[in-house]
Amino acid sequence: MRSVRTIAAVSGLALALGACGSDPGSGGSAGGQQFADGKTFTMALGADPGSLDPHFTSLSVAALVDRFMYDSLVNSDPGGNQVAGLAQTWQGTTTSATYVLRKGVTCANGSPLTASVVADNINFVGDPKNGSSRIGVWVPPGATAKADDATGTVTVTSPAPASFLVRTVGGLPIVCDKGMKDRGILKQGGDGTGMFTLTEVVANDHYTFTRRKDYAWGPGDFKADQRGLPDTVVLKVVANESTAANLLLSKQANAAQIVGPDRQRLQAVKLFERQVEAPLGELWFNHKSGLPGSDEQVRKALVQALDLGELGNVVSSGNGKPATGLVAPGIGPCKQNTVEGNLPAHDLDAAKAALDTAGWTVGAGGVRTKDGRKLTVAIAYPTSLGSGMQAGVELAQKAWKGLGAEVTAKPVTDAEVGTAIVGGQLPWDATILPLGQPLPSGLVPYLSGPSAPQGVNFSGIDNPDYVAAVTEASAIAGTDGCEKWAAAEKAIFEHLDLVPFVNSTVPTFGQGAQFEFGDGALVPQSIRMLA
Repeated sequence: MRSVRTIAAVSGLALALGACGSDPGSGGSAGGQQFADGKTFTMALGADPGSLDPHFTSLSVAALVDRFMYDSLVNSDPGGNQVAGLAQTWQGTTTSATYVLRKGVTCANGSPLTASVVADNINFVGDPKNGSSRIGVWVPPGATAKADDATGTVTVTSPAPASFLVRTVGGLPIVCDKGMKDRGILKQGGDGTGMFTLTEVVANDHYTFTRRKDYAWGPGDFKADQRGLPDTVVLKVVANESTAANLLLSKQANAAQIVGPDRQRLQAVKLFERQVEAPLGELWFNHKSGLPGSDEQVRKALVQALDLGELGNVVSSGNGKPATGLVAPGIGPCKQNTVEGNLPAHDLDAAKAALDTAGWTVGAGGVRTKDGRKLTVAIAYPTSLGSGMQAGVELAQKAWKGLGAEVTAKPVTDAEVGTAIVGGQLPWDATILPLGQPLPSGLVPYLSGPSAPQGVNFSGIDNPDYVAAVTEASAIAGTDGCEKWAAAEKAIFEHLDLVPFVNSTVPTFGQGAQFEFGDGALVPQSIRMLA
């Protein structure tokens, strides 16, 4: 089974479960381990990232690659606490945020990072005319930024209240001036302030990075003179998870995310491991007029026909945990369980009765029809999530055929998730697709507003109750608004617009290297090569 890397808020704020421990610090060892300088760190990626432009990708694999080249204003440590990034201080309300930049930060070409360049990033993403996929995720629509280069201060103003404004804008990857003026260079290159520069790209094979020796402004109290920092990083595309595990065991790779059955053999030899909990099983329906998913009664019947517990066990290869909300536990600031008691129980008889009442009658071959149309369901799923996901889709197919639907499965690559499903280029009726978001506010553009190409509400959800709850929640700063955000999620579940049923525990294993997680992904600055 391949790693969870489809739609993403990309940076995420997930805790690394069990990621606490000795801080390597600036010495030559930690926890009895000796570190070595000048080595190459090789990490297996489960899919090619496609475009690397951080303001236009929705794929977490691309976001991981981008973390080596770009910094954000604010970071999160392994405990989920906000720490310095490009900004040394930050403050704000629901409608304004102010960041004061660290001094001495430079771009890969040596030019200084200015407040004006940071403001340009925010203004670009916040302007709907630019079509950034990060609008509403990191920057509220219509938000604007002003810069004071003399003091290194960036001030952001949002036209509408946003609960987590400081945190969301603070997570935006910052592109330097050259890349902002010529975005073409960002598709297979980079122009940022990050710790590494991209020196070689072979699409679908590998991405090679070289460490900047002048980099001294990493997350929190990062120290540039600490031992064990790699000079070179190779991100190698390895689509098969068993192959990635074998590369780890043969010491040809230093890190790989292994979700499926191969994790057991890696844990058996006690490799270094860090885990995060992430969304995995999320069932979406296409709400486009005339499709089955546009009818709430059909959506309810399709959900009732499924044993979500069994489906979750299959999709996660027995390693999952029941979903408790649309933001995985330990990732976001809100702790409410919005799923429990808010989804219909498995009841095939009730599902059939609901379709009967809705006018879907059983016809030839057991397939239901209404007004001369067959009940057909095309279910799309990402192939990168491996055998567990494929088996889960087959289980759903069987259940829905038993209900009287004609069901076809549509496997898609990660790249096709962005272009075909989110981009609206592929006909589909249902999809099991994880949406990894660090904050409930980041879900809003996916669950409301325009569809592609104007927006990323790819399933076409139109839920007034959700929008109303979001409006109330957005007016309350921080965690004080969590009850309202919980009400918004429950409105989605009440109408079965989106059905989360299982989270994965996602381990990343290390061989010959140690690292930590923050913002839901491996932190490049935390990598330490072992002697």
